[in-house]
Amino acid sequence: MSSTLLTALAAAGPVAVGWTAHARWLHRRMHTARCDPLTGLRTREGFTRRATVLVKDPRAVVVLADVDRFKHINDTYGHAAGDALLKATADRLAHYVGAAGVVGRLGGDEFAAVVIDTRGTVGDLLAVLHGVLARPVDGQPTAVRTTVSLGWVRAADFPGEDLSALLGRADEAMYAAKQGRAGVRRAGLGRLFATVTGRRSGRRGARTAPPVVGRVA
Repeated sequence: MSSTLLTALAAAGPVAVGWTAHARWLHRRMHTARCDPLTGLRTREGFTRRATVLVKDPRAVVVLADVDRFKHINDTYGHAAGDALLKATADRLAHYVGAAGVVGRLGGDEFAAVVIDTRGTVGDLLAVLHGVLARPVDGQPTAVRTTVSLGWVRAADFPGEDLSALLGRADEAMYAAKQGRAGVRRAGLGRLFATVTGRRSGRRGARTAPPVVGRVA
């Protein structure tokens, strides 16, 4: 091997090491950007990437969860108590959704998930989960407790609809659950519940026509 080649390789070594370190840094930055620092769940971007793939499975169920009276808890018991509640909610959601699905924190006290319903029992699963989410948080006063309203929709009920549309339907069902204090509601079956005037305005993914929202089936 000529001395010129050896010199070139020696000069290229530090550059290669530098690029490797830079690539690792970029990977960590991308991971951080897609991971919520408080709960450890995926952020909206990270959730969307994974959920977009999962909803192509006809067994996919899209779930939206919103913590009830969260502002009251923050104002009454402080942000530390609110953060503990969000973290517990995230952990419980992730446990019940499992590795086959995905959970994300969309922002504030709102979470989204995609569950792969392999046994056709997601209605029962979400009913149990609703009770689990209402349990007191370890390390916090028993007075710091609330419920979480859940809305869900089966991807198979609306073939051809993308993640954004399915999230919009789950959002309407979740809001109907919150307004009716029902805990859990399913979009797509049953009688019309959410009306145009009753829907929240200005939400991402909101539909121009009210969805059909019914009780858990």
